[in-house]
Amino acid sequence: IVKPSSVWERQIRTLSAEIESLKNPRALEPSPQLASLKEENAKLKYRLNTLKRSLQADPAPGSRAMLNINQRLQQVFEDAIRAACPQVADPPLAVTPGRDPKFGDYQCNSAMALGQMLKARGEKVTPREIAQKILENLPENELIEKTEIAGPGFINIHIRKPFVSKLLTNLLLNGVQPPPLPVRKKVIVDFSSPNIAKEMHVGHLRSTIIGDSMCRLFEFLGYEVVRLNHVGDWGTQFGMLIAHLQDKFPDYVTSSPPIGDLQAFYKESKKRFDEEEDFKKRAYRCVVRLQSKEPEIIKAWTLICDVSRAEFQRVYDCLQVKLIERGESFYQEMMKAVVEELKQKGVLELDEGRHIVFVPGQSIPLTVVKSDGGFTYDTSDLAAIHQRIFQERADIIIYVTDSGQSTHFQLVFAAARMLGWYDPLTTRVEHAGFGVVLGEDKKKFKTRSGDTVRLMDLLDEGLKRSMDKLKDKERDKVLTPEELTQAQRSVAYGCIKYADLSHNRINDYVFSFDKMLDDRGNTAAYLLYALTRIRSISRLASLDGGALAAAAASTPILLDHDKEWKLGKCILRFPEVLNKILEDLFLHGLCDYLYELATTFTEFYDSCYCVEKDRQTGEVVKVNMWRMLLCEATATVMAKGFDILGITPVSRM
Repeated sequence: IVKPSSVWERQIRTLSAEIESLKNPRALEPSPQLASLKEENAKLKYRLNTLKRSLQADPAPGSRAMLNINQRLQQVFEDAIRAACPQVADPPLAVTPGRDPKFGDYQCNSAMALGQMLKARGEKVTPREIAQKILENLPENELIEKTEIAGPGFINIHIRKPFVSKLLTNLLLNGVQPPPLPVRKKVIVDFSSPNIAKEMHVGHLRSTIIGDSMCRLFEFLGYEVVRLNHVGDWGTQFGMLIAHLQDKFPDYVTSSPPIGDLQAFYKESKKRFDEEEDFKKRAYRCVVRLQSKEPEIIKAWTLICDVSRAEFQRVYDCLQVKLIERGESFYQEMMKAVVEELKQKGVLELDEGRHIVFVPGQSIPLTVVKSDGGFTYDTSDLAAIHQRIFQERADIIIYVTDSGQSTHFQLVFAAARMLGWYDPLTTRVEHAGFGVVLGEDKKKFKTRSGDTVRLMDLLDEGLKRSMDKLKDKERDKVLTPEELTQAQRSVAYGCIKYADLSHNRINDYVFSFDKMLDDRGNTAAYLLYALTRIRSISRLASLDGGALAAAAASTPILLDHDKEWKLGKCILRFPEVLNKILEDLFLHGLCDYLYELATTFTEFYDSCYCVEKDRQTGEVVKVNMWRMLLCEATATVMAKGFDILGITPVSRM
């Protein structure tokens, strides 16, 4: 039970008085008890600060946000550990969900590490004794039912069922609400980043899916998110494209050229560049004219970019991804300013005509100016990070590219730190790398002819296979044409996204339509069907959203059955899962959680009757409303999880 503010204030006044009495030198005549009094003084000071913090930080009664139970337990045990061991400046804190429900819901394992630390200080005390001392100093709190010490010093924690029931009711009444942010930080996520005039391929698929999901997570949690698409829209390749455009469509300035297949157009221009010397020279002149921003050349460049953008947008529309395009061309003038700053700071070195920068602790230099005077990827990424820090004033910057670029970004980040552009203690800059997509032969994913797989072809194949799967299950006989199309898109794109996100992004993964469309195991197909089934239970009981909302306000959620209790706790772990992803950016943790939630629900549904029917007539004779509310809470959390993953569930499938 949460204490009212008046109770906290009374305790603060009492503790303040005790501290003042201990400060009084007349009360502390030399005695054998002086050391213990000093220790008690330190404890009281800490408890006073803790109570003040609680008074300021405790959410107001009726707070809509979901409570992170693990985080709340950590606060409680941190207070107890500091009070129990005031001599340890930075005590270890380890509170984790319990593995076996027989031994509690959570476990605190800090006593073992504290035992080692105190032993190193010459203090002889066992972990069990430390654990006992921690429990003696546990502050009053609203969520712990009981604790027990097990083994060498593990503390098993049992949570109060009424407290969990109250949290579930709050979830049903208010929806899945994130905790309020102390400060609304600005996050920039750099992802997708295809090259103009080239097809998007599976590598861009991974960056697009992972980056979009990261953005959705930060957006849900209340951050200001800028979704940047750092497209390759500048450089020497545009010289050959523009020269080829001039030859093939000489009236392009007045009449828009019908470039249907930009990939073929690119290959034609590349072939001429490699084989025709005169064409190559003209292509180089076009690059110079592009950099000089001649109107006619800029027109050609814009036309080529627009054709690519239209192709990219088809992919983004299918995947429901929103981005702000800010390509390499955006940073052209800024690159000059960055090079000038590097010169002024005396970090540029000349190496065989190139201007390079060595970063302390890095064996490879950054090349910022080529021998021909041109800029490089290093230069544009330095200009980009500078702009994001100083103009955008981003607090968090995340780059989502393949792991092959990790060395490059380590150099860029290290250079930015060396130049004093950001302090890693206040600004988070991170490369979220990912592995490659493999075919079922465990080799790089290619077409049978050895070409890179076009992303639109892949998405279209997903739609075809999804429809085949739905028809195999005879869903076309029960769904309307509109519902069938919605289900087809939901399954196709959802399965492609989930197959990527459910793997640790660092690892390579095998792309297999058969596996991702399988409705058994940890797949989107299984989870989408599971959510549809859960939602169908309320229809079976003839309960609409209004009836469930009214029930949530008046019906306590009972958690007496083991499977009810297990499901209730699992539902409420959602904030813990999101908090961990916020720290490590590994989205497969959310997929694992959703699969665990779905399987835990199945256990509950198999053991606990939600809707009871007459065996002869099949008529509903009883609705166990508290269990219907558990169904609704499960569906609510699953739907929000899907939303963060960028997957769109449908009401029927």
